[in-house]
Amino acid sequence: MSELRDAAYSSKAWPFEEARRLVKRCDKAPPEKGYVLFETGYGPSGLPHIGTFGEVLRTTMVRRAFEVLSDIPTKLICFSDDLDGMRKVPGNVPNPEVLEQHLQRPLTDVPDPFGEYESFGHHNNAMLRRFLDTFGFDYEFISAREFYRSGQFDEILLRCVERYDDLMKIMLKSLREERQQSYSIFLPLHPESGRVMYVPMKHVDASDGTVTFEDETGKEWTVPVTGGHVKLQWKPDFGARWAALGVDFEMYGKEHATNEKIYDAICRTLGVRPPEHFSYELFLDDKGQKISKSSGNGISMDEWLSYASTESLSYFMYQKPKTAKRLYFDVIPRAVDEYHQQLRAYPGQDAAGKANNPVFHIHAGDVPESKMVVPFAMLLNLASVASAEDKDKLWGFMQRYAPDASPETHPDLDAAAGFAVRYYKDFVAPTRTCRAPTDQEREALTELRNQLAAYDGALDDEALQSVVYAVGRDRFDPLRDWFKAIYEVLLGASQGPRFGGFIALYGVDETVALVDKALAGELLPAE
Repeated sequence: MSELRDAAYSSKAWPFEEARRLVKRCDKAPPEKGYVLFETGYGPSGLPHIGTFGEVLRTTMVRRAFEVLSDIPTKLICFSDDLDGMRKVPGNVPNPEVLEQHLQRPLTDVPDPFGEYESFGHHNNAMLRRFLDTFGFDYEFISAREFYRSGQFDEILLRCVERYDDLMKIMLKSLREERQQSYSIFLPLHPESGRVMYVPMKHVDASDGTVTFEDETGKEWTVPVTGGHVKLQWKPDFGARWAALGVDFEMYGKEHATNEKIYDAICRTLGVRPPEHFSYELFLDDKGQKISKSSGNGISMDEWLSYASTESLSYFMYQKPKTAKRLYFDVIPRAVDEYHQQLRAYPGQDAAGKANNPVFHIHAGDVPESKMVVPFAMLLNLASVASAEDKDKLWGFMQRYAPDASPETHPDLDAAAGFAVRYYKDFVAPTRTCRAPTDQEREALTELRNQLAAYDGALDDEALQSVVYAVGRDRFDPLRDWFKAIYEVLLGASQGPRFGGFIALYGVDETVALVDKALAGELLPAE
């Protein structure tokens, strides 16, 4: 452990970089509460999605990195802002007409359109907890409804009343003049309708801890800020929540980065040091547009897990969180193969190498062995040329290539074979188009076919790669044009795995037959 801790102090892996900032924070002022608190926030107006997974996963990676560097206990809180008013009826719920009359009421006071829980907020909270539990996250769940109504937030809310003018100054500087006229950090809940009221305060009484407002009928109401009668606007709520809980670390998407100074100023004004924070870049769809859960572009959590493992998604989430990345179906094969490459590299690495390896952070140091003896990209090509309908057909080739492998001994390979067939059917088969070879390519493919027909060596990746290499070496400059021709003519793709490995997997005789079909024009699309 000491060797790993030493390596972690110099590691350039971003979770360790963030963890070291937390260690410095604790060295200057150890947390009086006795533990370091990590937080992630969630707006339960809809179901949890791939961004929720990424935020909790990345926060957990920093938490585990901190635990390598420090013996101070840690805790992760997932906070649901379920006291927020329902601004519009979601388009993906049953019985939407039932919700129309409940607009602006807190989500935990809106009936559950699914008819399963106490409220719509409770339903979405249950979905969130089930979602997090599925992936084994270690967290404590906090509902804003309970946090406000139980009195846990009362001390900070009373401090907000006392420092109302200072807090308003922070917020008003960030608002347009028109919005300034109606803005208040407090959102009272109407005593009769229960709606969240977006109205200015007529009076804020620090001695009584109350606020007075006027509703749309002109009637005046005075309510206490404690006990859940009032909630904070979302920006003040961010900073006030940090102060109330003593949050030490929170990450959020780039869209929050412009508000960091506001959140920090709110927290400081309430007398508490703001947490360390980390803003990550957003994901893009296949057209380079920002992914939005409301528009449904990009790829969902369920869609990724239909074609690859959770670990491959974790690997994708780990990579360069400060860089905007395309999150679409075509990134999946590469993520799968790179994840397994890192798994295979891990056992032979020293402490420094392990600390920098993504799989250390994905598995919190308890890194499994990879048994993916066939890369995912090669499984896709195999599924393509074999027109595989199920993974059993792939196993026929794989067991000849790796006789000791079986679904029981290599469960990750077995799962990947199933994923590959599904991915091939949905994405490769509909667009796969082989082309005719040029005269130069035809001559080279004929030579390759003849050499393979005469080959009597073992099914060895490197030996077969040498055959392919030798055929193209004197005919193509650059040599990559030869491999590109092989992929386009035989596989209907612009790139692919090392072709020697593919021959070893698919079989020499089968590859000869495949080349014969290509030369005869049998792989070309029907006219």
